[in-house]
Amino acid sequence: MAPTHARSVAALGTALALLATGCGGGGGGSAADGGTLDVWIMEGTNPDASEYFADVAKQFRQQTGADVNVEYVQWADAHDKFVTAIAGRSLPDVAEVGTTWTPEFAASGALIDISDRVGDTAAYSEGLVEAGTVDGKLYGLPWYAGVRSIIYRTDIFDELGLEEPTTWAQLRETALTIAGEKDDITAFPVAGDAYYHALPFIWGAGGEIAVQGPDGTWTSPLDGEEAREGLSFYTDLALKDKVSSTGASTWRETDVLDNFTDGNVAMAVSGSWTPAAIIEANPELKGKIGVFPIPGPDGSFSPSFVGGSHLAMMSGTEDEDLAWSYMELLTNDENAALWSEQSTYFPGKTEQLAPFTESQDPLVAPFAVQMRDAGKGLPASQNFGKVEGDSVIPRMIQSILNDKASLDDATAKAAEEIETTLNEGA
Repeated sequence: MAPTHARSVAALGTALALLATGCGGGGGGSAADGGTLDVWIMEGTNPDASEYFADVAKQFRQQTGADVNVEYVQWADAHDKFVTAIAGRSLPDVAEVGTTWTPEFAASGALIDISDRVGDTAAYSEGLVEAGTVDGKLYGLPWYAGVRSIIYRTDIFDELGLEEPTTWAQLRETALTIAGEKDDITAFPVAGDAYYHALPFIWGAGGEIAVQGPDGTWTSPLDGEEAREGLSFYTDLALKDKVSSTGASTWRETDVLDNFTDGNVAMAVSGSWTPAAIIEANPELKGKIGVFPIPGPDGSFSPSFVGGSHLAMMSGTEDEDLAWSYMELLTNDENAALWSEQSTYFPGKTEQLAPFTESQDPLVAPFAVQMRDAGKGLPASQNFGKVEGDSVIPRMIQSILNDKASLDDATAKAAEEIETTLNEGA
């Protein structure tokens, strides 16, 4: 999953110019010449990655007669490495690309349109398809993802006779009950620097961060009635209901996780990959954690950001059929299931997600249901990374929580910034 990353816009612009004029060195894609497919995989998602990919390479050799050269790339270094490779025309044949990077690299000409190869995208997670689609063309094959739901302390719920909330009103009442009974614990942190936590409430009310018109122009309805309604509910949990802590206005996602792990939080938005890490860090919480999908205002679920990775066929590959064969192999049922087991992330195909939605594990099924029924992607713009890098939305949330701006003023300013950034270079 691509971390939040400020885009190297100038560098990517230079790289695009080089691609357009054919400047730079030899391209990637040596499969036709040497019978070897070059692949980049991000390092750190799966602790058993080298053994896993060695096994896939054996399968690929048996299937095609070709070898695979896998290079592992640290997430922190990956964006710059891609930009350099685009400029030098030294891309691999296939690469793992974080979902928030796919639109950017597609716009640069670094990715090959795979729409015809994939065909009907209904078989894949809607959020991952959204993130991989630019101007109606699919550039990223959904591979795996994580999603956020709400984790909670089952022992505290049992003690106070609480049930899992299914509406926003119930979520608020549950948090108020915990806050009234537990002075030493934060009922529901409203984290100012974790904007993925706020998105379900914006989206749940029918709001959007940005939408693209038929002419390609982006507008931001973040200052619209729906988005403001959702954001108001979320921030009022802290400002009016006092179910959050003052310090949470500056918390990042890691701060929320750390405080939950330390036993200081009763209920919080958190990722599908976190329960195992929480229990490993604090074994006393084993059997005391539950999960439920993020409620919608009046039932159903609020959409939650699906973030993960695509597999992309890179421009310059000399054997697209061979590259596609490898991408299909990685995403087949057997390999996808093993990858999910080892990495704790969910597969990108809806049918492959079924065993997880039907799981008897209470720390797995609710996240999988969230991803299947209410997963959503971020705006598929090549410039959205700059919006993230400039912390536009976290600054908006923090200004509201710290009473530096009204909700109307804060959302109006953020919407203007988002529109300006997304339409740069249009």
